[in-house]
Amino acid sequence: METDASNPYASLTLDRFSERLSSAEPVPGGGSASAVAASLAASLLSMVARLSLDRPKYAAYQATHRRALDAGEQGRIRFLALADEDAAVFRTFAEALKLPRDTDEAIGVRKAALDAAAIGAASVPLEVVRLCHAIADELEAMAGRSNVNAASDLDVGALLCEAAARGAGANVVINLDSVPESPEGGPMLAELKGHLDAIGESAARTHEQVGSGTLRDPEEA
Repeated sequence: METDASNPYASLTLDRFSERLSSAEPVPGGGSASAVAASLAASLLSMVARLSLDRPKYAAYQATHRRALDAGEQGRIRFLALADEDAAVFRTFAEALKLPRDTDEAIGVRKAALDAAAIGAASVPLEVVRLCHAIADELEAMAGRSNVNAASDLDVGALLCEAAARGAGANVVINLDSVPESPEGGPMLAELKGHLDAIGESAARTHEQVGSGTLRDPEEA
């Protein structure tokens, strides 16, 4: 059963999505799985925000909690949509592969279609990485400024976020590898590296803060 706009991956049960992922079908694949993993990271951010809001002990951090909740809710929904978008762009690439190549003109048309599809197939996972960066920063901001009983959930969220970003990043690289002459490839790869480096550093700081078991000063207004 193919997913489409009326039947997105988000509508599947966890068991059904896992079954689909384990099949021999090319979609959903690693790109969609990375986006789903990122949605879990965003969900954990929302959960910790909800467990911290309106608690007198953490009243000084309310602005951080509310911003984190908004980011988490928007993020988890967007990541699930990106899981479908990743599958859709893969299908576009697969269709381009089927184009005829029996004449020089057909070969040129096919190559142009493949190049465009490859850039599209790299753009969606890059968007996953961008959003992972934003969620990683929110998780870090919450560490030491939220319910200490849920601190480990922030750590799990940071780990999931980094793994999801690196998984999506691998898809960016492999798709750009198929269009080495594209002028868009270099800037996209440079952006990817910047995001991944920053996400790794943010996740490490989250881990360190969670491990300390202490609260810290509120964010500056």
